[in-house]
Amino acid sequence: MVVQQIIEQIKNNQRFLVVAHENPDGDAIGSTLGLALALRDMGKDVVAYNVDNIPEIMQFLPNSDILTNQLPAGAKFDVAFVLDAGEVNRTALPVKELCTTLINIDHHPFSTFGDIYFLETSACATAVLVYRLLVACECDITLPIATALYLGILSDTGSFRYSSANQEAFEVAGELIGLGVDTWEISCNLYESHTPERMKLLGLVLPSLYISSCGRYASVEMALEALKLTGAAPEYADGFVNYPRAIRGVEVALFFNQVASDLYKISFRSRGTIDVGSLAHKLGGGGHHNAAGAKLKGSLAEVKETVYPLLDQLFS
Repeated sequence: MVVQQIIEQIKNNQRFLVVAHENPDGDAIGSTLGLALALRDMGKDVVAYNVDNIPEIMQFLPNSDILTNQLPAGAKFDVAFVLDAGEVNRTALPVKELCTTLINIDHHPFSTFGDIYFLETSACATAVLVYRLLVACECDITLPIATALYLGILSDTGSFRYSSANQEAFEVAGELIGLGVDTWEISCNLYESHTPERMKLLGLVLPSLYISSCGRYASVEMALEALKLTGAAPEYADGFVNYPRAIRGVEVALFFNQVASDLYKISFRSRGTIDVGSLAHKLGGGGHHNAAGAKLKGSLAEVKETVYPLLDQLFS
């Protein structure tokens, strides 16, 4: 059994790296922090890493300051846990060179890298898989660990609104709440603690709204210049893709986010009819049925000329 293999690796080793994907979302941060704290409580030497800083709205998490974006010089680990990444290169680290054993825990389709991989696409969040592992380890799930894992579940299920919010999502959330998790504090920090700069950025993005002639897909876009004009951090654009999806009749929403002069990150969101994970995969990206992303080089017009025809074919 995969979980038992992972437990043996934990028991028999001392130096651990825990890392998730770049541009971390709530599940990436919650899973990383939850597992890292648990390993630390077991007496292990742990480095919790992410190439990008922890998002401002998640810095309220207890012990979030243990996450770092720098590794000690010459760092080597017995075991590296890669969480919620989909692909190992999304960690922006040469993970295989840094460890003896690589363990991948994920719920993204096709995520089969690693010496050991614990993959379950039916799981609502990687945080749920970490919870299962900790329960199997008979680990004491402290309040800081529970808070981190609950945030991961809440974030990846869209506050339990997405189709991924299955029975296990509610059961595990209930267990974590029973351990003392303050649901209001987490929701308030995630959804009701935005900066003025984020709201100004949203004000520049929404006028770019495009609705296809068929009315079944819609998009918004953001240029790098918008960050300069508002003084906003790139992370403040997280969630903007949900605005076009909220339009009646729209089945797929897109957010064209310029990350360099000739590079766009495209976020896709689906209401469930269209598998945007497969769409993103065709473009060199990946993700889930209802939430995915890809990066494309070119001008905004060139990128749209690549993406929109694929959607037109789907809706023809």
